[in-house]
Amino acid sequence: MGTNYYWTEEPCPSPCKHCDGGDRLHIGKSSGGWCFSLHVIPYEGLNSLGDWAAKFAVPGSRITDEYGGVLSTEEMMRVITERSNIKDEDVKPYGYSSWAEFHLHNGSKPGPNGCLRHKVDGVHCVGNGDGTWDYISGEFS
Repeated sequence: MGTNYYWTEEPCPSPCKHCDGGDRLHIGKSSGGWCFSLHVIPYEGLNSLGDWAAKFAVPGSRITDEYGGVLSTEEMMRVITERSNIKDEDVKPYGYSSWAEFHLHNGSKPGPNGCLRHKVDGVHCVGNGDGTWDYISGEFS
């Protein structure tokens, strides 16, 4: 389970419940225990956290989560960059015989601050950030 985050530009003359009235861009997804999945959208010029930070600075920007909550730029940056996970490496993950098996089946590896990190595969995960975020392409669920 996780939470998706979106960027829109206000004001919009006719907002709708789906997109808040503007061009809604998917920022990424926060999933418990994992590095933030930062959505890269090359055709929008969004290939890095710096690109997203510049987008957040556009006058009229609005950041929301999938539940309708509104976040400031600072709050969104903290969601992305200040992640941690407390886990006991000696305790096997539920349903797996070891962490090595878990990583093999989930395309993951150990990441910063105890978080799980996506392995770079060049398709889904196109890079690991310098902190607690990974660069993810394609569709999210």
